[in-house]
Amino acid sequence: MTLKEAVEGKEYIIQRIETDDDELDAFLFSLGCYSGEPITVISHLKGGCIVSIKDGRYNIDNQLAEAIII
Repeated sequence: MTLKEAVEGKEYIIQRIETDDDELDAFLFSLGCYSGEPITVISHLKGGCIVSIKDGRYNIDNQLAEAIII
């Protein structure tokens, strides 16, 4: 299941990141978004979703949300 399909308010564990872009992988890693890390969807928006990773909240677009497998 991808992050785009996640239920709001429920904590998930990231299984893997599916992307061919090394820059995108590095960016997500810098946010704390990597395998084994807990992530929570705060809310879904028209163009993406707001997520909580560690102590931060981030707005990610649908393309990124589809690359994060939970």
